[in-house]
Amino acid sequence: MAKRPPVTVVVAKGDERITRLCGFAKGGEITKSHSHEEHIRHAFDAFCKKVLRNEARDYFDELARRRRREISFSELPVEVMEQLSFCDDYFAEDRTFDILGYIVQITSDELAEAIASLPAEKRNIILLSYFLEMTDKEIAELLNMVRSSVTYRRAATLKLLKEWMGEKTDDS
Repeated sequence: MAKRPPVTVVVAKGDERITRLCGFAKGGEITKSHSHEEHIRHAFDAFCKKVLRNEARDYFDELARRRRREISFSELPVEVMEQLSFCDDYFAEDRTFDILGYIVQITSDELAEAIASLPAEKRNIILLSYFLEMTDKEIAELLNMVRSSVTYRRAATLKLLKEWMGEKTDDS
C-alpha cells in the first residue's frame, strides 16, 4: 500500500482556528491557535488570583499578629481595669440648674453649692450671664426687668459669690 502524505484540515469558527493533522499513526494532533486577547485574559486571571491569595495571606497574618499583641478586656486583671476606668457623673442633681427651660450643669461642687445658696432671681441672673453667655439686655428681656437692674444685681451677686467662695477656701 502506498503511503499517503499527511492531510491537514483547517476548521475556522469565528476567531478560533483548529488545525488537525490527519494521517499519523498516533491519530493526529489538534492544535488550537490562541489569540492575543485570550492570552491577556489568562494572564490577568492568573494575576488576580495571585493578588487575592496574597491579600488573604496578609489578612490572616495580621489577625495572627493582633492575637499575639492584643489582650481582651475580660482577661485584664482588676487592678488594671480600675486604672483604665472612670466614673462619669454628668447628671448629678445637686449640680444641675433649670433656668427658664435652660439646663445648666456645674462641675465644681463648691461653685454649685454657692450658686444653690443664692436667691432664685440672683441665681438666674448669674447663670444666664456667665454660663449661658447672655447679655444684660437679653437677660432683662427674658426676666421682664430693666437692663440696669440686671447689671446692678449681677455685679452685686458676683461680689457676694467671690466673698463667700473666698471664705470657703480660707476655712478649708
